[in-house]
Amino acid sequence: MDTPLYLRPRVDPPLAGLLRDPPFLHSLVDALGSPLNVLLPETAAENAARFRAVYRRHHLAGRVYFAHKANRSGALLRRLAVEDPAAVGVDVASLEELRHALGCGFTGDRVMCTGPKDPEFLWLAARVGATVNLDSPGELEQLAALVRKYGLGRVQVLARLSGFESAAAQEGAGTRMLSRRSRFGTPPRDTAALLSAVERHSDAVELTGVAYHLDTTGLDEKVRALEQCVLLLDECRARGLTPRAVDIGGGFGVGYVADAGEWERWTTALSAAVLGSRPPLTWRGHTYGLRNEGGTVRGSAALYPGHRPTAGPGYLDELLSLPAPVLGRPSATLLLEHLHDLHIEPGRSLLDQCGLTLARVLEVRRTGEDGGEHLVRLGMNAGDMTLEEHGVLVDPVLLPRGGPQEDEAEAVGVFLVGNLCLEADLITRRRVHLPRLPRVGDLLAFVNTAGYAMDFHAHHAQRQPVARTVAVEREGGAWRWCLDEQYWPITHPGGMPA
Repeated sequence: MDTPLYLRPRVDPPLAGLLRDPPFLHSLVDALGSPLNVLLPETAAENAARFRAVYRRHHLAGRVYFAHKANRSGALLRRLAVEDPAAVGVDVASLEELRHALGCGFTGDRVMCTGPKDPEFLWLAARVGATVNLDSPGELEQLAALVRKYGLGRVQVLARLSGFESAAAQEGAGTRMLSRRSRFGTPPRDTAALLSAVERHSDAVELTGVAYHLDTTGLDEKVRALEQCVLLLDECRARGLTPRAVDIGGGFGVGYVADAGEWERWTTALSAAVLGSRPPLTWRGHTYGLRNEGGTVRGSAALYPGHRPTAGPGYLDELLSLPAPVLGRPSATLLLEHLHDLHIEPGRSLLDQCGLTLARVLEVRRTGEDGGEHLVRLGMNAGDMTLEEHGVLVDPVLLPRGGPQEDEAEAVGVFLVGNLCLEADLITRRRVHLPRLPRVGDLLAFVNTAGYAMDFHAHHAQRQPVARTVAVEREGGAWRWCLDEQYWPITHPGGMPA
């Protein structure tokens, strides 16, 4: 047989220890059903501490705001709410996220409001003293009107920017954007109108900083955007405004695949399959956006970079260490020289290694006229676990019902399909290699799903159950668990004082 094209997941402690206890995980699914989301709230707090360590290394002040949209869990929010209020906050992108954050213990002054904002969202944000990250002069006008109408206090606001131009473009060498155009934020060339509006509404709002929305993983682009924000703050001060912070958003990344070689072999094989020089790797020849044009691979693969040697806090450290292209000094130095705080809004990276999604194997069968493909039907659908929806390709971990069975181990390629009566309900469009063929009753554990993949697209289609979520922690050599809604960091699972 061909060499298996594994994309085995990166698994760090304590998630690795959880996977070494299949009986515990099987007992959870037996009790609570498939699919099931399992979270490690303590790991989220440890990730926040790693980001804070980067701040200390560069002598910077400011907050790490958890991007709530990455996961709807209350356990994660409640765990982060007990962290140092000056160090950790929450970024909310809707009225319901704001209400949830307040109910989980965050005070308004630790909340950053982003995303599309309706009047109710703006009113509650102003009422509780949250900071509002403004996308346009129109949002500012609406917020100021609400403050005046209801006699609210001045609201702290940030001006969010997008559509940055390259240094060459600013010098007249032609316009080149640093990233794809965004529907969020104000282009830097239009900031004069926004700042004039801030001055006009100074009785209702206080500009405390600027932010940027940049849809790219490129460090050079982000360094350039940060530099332009620092220069804009100089303009703000020249106008008599007193901003003091730069919010650089999220996008620090996660490394999902453990081995760089496996990622390289799989992506190389995908190109070969697109060219027809090897059998397809995917269901019905899906190409992830690549195409064959006259024997040449064209297009761009819609894939998240599965193996990332530098991600999360390490990515932030590298960003702050790189010199700005015009001013020539490291980004951290620019912030220090101007006495600016640094705010970040990690979602995926703050939830790195914070959880997994379990699914029961319901059926294993062959399909096709020659019986050449194995289909494994799971007790979940494509909306329950959406790593692939976000371009993340990584293998699940097989947890046999009766424990390891090495004597029967023979690697096999399978397609994972869901429980909906839809041809499109594929958990994976690619053939996944497992150490042996699963059996009915086994579990597949999809690792590192807490960031955007656990509940982002969950739905009740065809009245199939949506995954319940539990929080777990290691205590006294054993795992303890409780339902997500029952978790509080001041008590252990079961209600005993912490």
